[in-house]
Amino acid sequence: MTKLLSRRSVALAALAVAAFGSAASAQTPQVLRIGVTPGPHAQILEAVKPIAAKKGLEIKILEFTDYVVPNQALHAGELEANSFQNQPYLDNQIKDRKFDLVSAGLTVNFPLGIYSSKYKSWAEVPDGATIAIQNDPTNGGRSLLLLRDKGILKLREGTGFKPSVADIVENPKKLKIVEIDAAQTARSLPDVAAAAINTNYAVEAKIEPTSAILREDPKGPYVNLIAVRTVDKDKPWVKALVEAYQSPEVKAFIAEKFKGSVLAGW
Repeated sequence: MTKLLSRRSVALAALAVAAFGSAASAQTPQVLRIGVTPGPHAQILEAVKPIAAKKGLEIKILEFTDYVVPNQALHAGELEANSFQNQPYLDNQIKDRKFDLVSAGLTVNFPLGIYSSKYKSWAEVPDGATIAIQNDPTNGGRSLLLLRDKGILKLREGTGFKPSVADIVENPKKLKIVEIDAAQTARSLPDVAAAAINTNYAVEAKIEPTSAILREDPKGPYVNLIAVRTVDKDKPWVKALVEAYQSPEVKAFIAEKFKGSVLAGW
């Protein structure tokens, strides 16, 4: 073999190795660690997994039992995304904790409910009863807005989406409003007349969402979202993840699985 042929053979071999390496790399899925709360968010992501896999994404679901840690973990780079919150909650977290996060796409809506293990209707709830709501500004405020919209309380004008107990200006039933961690509201039912419970925690506690004695209308800014770090928002995997989530297959899964207690929000 001449030196020229020898050099050409080596070059061709190198090209073949490089090509094989590129092909192997192209077939390696992008691993996405996505934080969720237990219940519907985790269940829906399981349905997203096979669709995302066709787009070259491998989803690893990490469950968190509260509403604070998933954003902390995402901001710290311990997650690629999370899926558990609505825009007002994310805005409040960004303001209070300086997280550099952004919404990548809408997911589902969970109409908030007020539940009771003692009474079958709101009309049965006595004057002076104790009502538990969430102790974070977004979800607690949302519960107060629900009570306002149902004519049970009157709130100070101009409170926006995050009223507090201090903004109650009329309380005809003299309800005692207690604030507790959102994840504990379902467990509080034996100790209170009624409790405002986010749908994911109701489902986790095996409470039928349609059994709420008061239920939020499925409107407003409370559609949940996929959050990512701002630095990642324009990366191709973000678009692919949102497309996988907002697919017809996932919408059909939500409708069949949750029977109207969880609504597709896109």
